[in-house]
Amino acid sequence: MGIIEQVQGVWKGLSKKTQRWLNSESMTSADAGWRMRCKIIRNLVRSEEPTMIARLLGCSRSQVYRVAQRFLEQGPEGLVDCREDNGEAKVSEDYVGCLLEVVAGAPTEHGYDRPTWTQELLILVCASKTGITISTTTMSRLLAAEEVRHGRPKPTVGCPWHKARKTRRLNELERLRNQCPSNEVVVFVDEVDIHLNPKIGPDWMLRGQQKEVPTPGKNQKRYIAGALNHRTGRLDWVEGSSKASGLFIALVDHLLSVYRGKRVIHVILDNYKIHSSKIVEAAARRWGAKVVRHFLPPYCPDHNRIERLWRDLHDNVTRNHTCPDMEHLMATVRRYLEQRKQGCHDYVHVA
Repeated sequence: MGIIEQVQGVWKGLSKKTQRWLNSESMTSADAGWRMRCKIIRNLVRSEEPTMIARLLGCSRSQVYRVAQRFLEQGPEGLVDCREDNGEAKVSEDYVGCLLEVVAGAPTEHGYDRPTWTQELLILVCASKTGITISTTTMSRLLAAEEVRHGRPKPTVGCPWHKARKTRRLNELERLRNQCPSNEVVVFVDEVDIHLNPKIGPDWMLRGQQKEVPTPGKNQKRYIAGALNHRTGRLDWVEGSSKASGLFIALVDHLLSVYRGKRVIHVILDNYKIHSSKIVEAAARRWGAKVVRHFLPPYCPDHNRIERLWRDLHDNVTRNHTCPDMEHLMATVRRYLEQRKQGCHDYVHVA
């Protein structure tokens, strides 16, 4: 006798009230697992094949047979999830705390040569600290529940300044932004490289397929120097074919025109050589007290707010782009930057 006939035989032995209750539970129960098991029995009683049931309910054929076997052995009581009777859960708050502490570091801190974590290695290290060993499936669910993500580390270069000196400079710049009078303006300045060869980054794609990004082969570059007003979010920029002092000077000259009504333009920028070359120092004498440069500590790009805008530019335009030539790419870049003027109706772009 097949599994369908056996289930139908047990079903006929149930009272009409129990049959109606199981049918009702298969449609209205708030417990998804219980509702699924009731549906499996209901469909078997309706003479549907296990393969078809698995396809309709989105489960495996083995689950259909397991539920049917428990129903044959125990009746409706066999449909109850008995996993809560397995005892106390292995994963405790102390285990979670240990996992979060471990994953924040590196395997090398625990005597392993491998520089990156795997789930198996996390299980081994946590087991050595807590005495609790869990499966990779449980570890996967635990990492997801604690919102531990598998991402790319951020490369950084340490600031050569003493920590106190770096902190003083950053505090000075913070006070400058907070206490800047209305007849003065503070802008963040930086340059960004635009490459015709696209930056390659992650994207959604179908399983078993990999998208292709055509590249022109021979790379071309353009450069943009931008200034972001810290108070209004206004963006001004100039373009150039080389990343030289002339590009920075052109930007400052443009800012002098844009902010002609301001007494002082405070420019916060990094220590790149084009910001302090002999040509720039000569231009600074022409600018006079109208332009004051404030240099960030070395290797502190996160404190230059325009860096975030450049990252957004790469995410939205240059990464995986398919522009056939530099003219099309720069046209797309300009459109994006114009959309980022953040409500500034007097926005001006100078090429």
